[in-house]
Amino acid sequence: MFALPAYPPLFWVTAVIAIVLLGITKGGFGGGAGVIGTPLMSLVIPVEDAAALLLVLLIIIDMATVQHYRHHFHRPSLTNLLMGSVFGIIIGGLTFQILINNEQAFKTVIGVLAILYVLYRILPLPEFPIAEDKPFFRPIGVVFGVIAGFVSTLIHAGGPPAVMYLLPQKLHQSAYVGTMALLFTTVNLMKLIPYKVLGLIAIGDLTTILILAPICLLSARLGIFLNKRFDPLWFNRIVYALLFLTGLQLVVGESLIKLVLPT
Repeated sequence: MFALPAYPPLFWVTAVIAIVLLGITKGGFGGGAGVIGTPLMSLVIPVEDAAALLLVLLIIIDMATVQHYRHHFHRPSLTNLLMGSVFGIIIGGLTFQILINNEQAFKTVIGVLAILYVLYRILPLPEFPIAEDKPFFRPIGVVFGVIAGFVSTLIHAGGPPAVMYLLPQKLHQSAYVGTMALLFTTVNLMKLIPYKVLGLIAIGDLTTILILAPICLLSARLGIFLNKRFDPLWFNRIVYALLFLTGLQLVVGESLIKLVLPT
């Protein structure tokens, strides 16, 4: 039988919180809560372990939901983004290899990306000028795809670049959601290659994944329930505050509580 990894008890607390938020977001409630997974779990276990566990869980939930969108997507945009994401994943994998032996540097990078993501979500950004009857030309889509693939490889947060490319095209809601779903299902599957090459996918993680996967799937159902009944405004605010504080602690490298209230 597979044994549980020797993670501290606090890991299971952070893992459950991260997985519940991930599942709720995948269920359509809130915006970007799943991004908190890698930074939050990186507080108590190595970044590479957190990223690898979340990747497998993301693929499991993607496989459970993507079938609904297989006929509803914008093919030119998906093609452009996927072309770029291949290069982004390669660059992300090489960056992973450089940082993997320097845990604090790795946590600092993850923390900075988490903080930048929060700023992206809360600060107003200008829209890219584009004619409504003409899609972005391929080089722009490829560039956004490179950025999405790179960030997704490190922190599973490649959504913002893809959103910045897709939104100005004013796609139909089903085509927009379907393109995003198919894009990141494919990106997550491609990320298995560098993760496996770097030795991040371990058989010993199987028990942990089997324990957390049902929580993730149930949380997705919860997200669907909440999406039909509640406004996600305060949920998003709480998540972004938690993500910002988590990113700040990863950058600082010390407990924020100890810094604010020194003993």
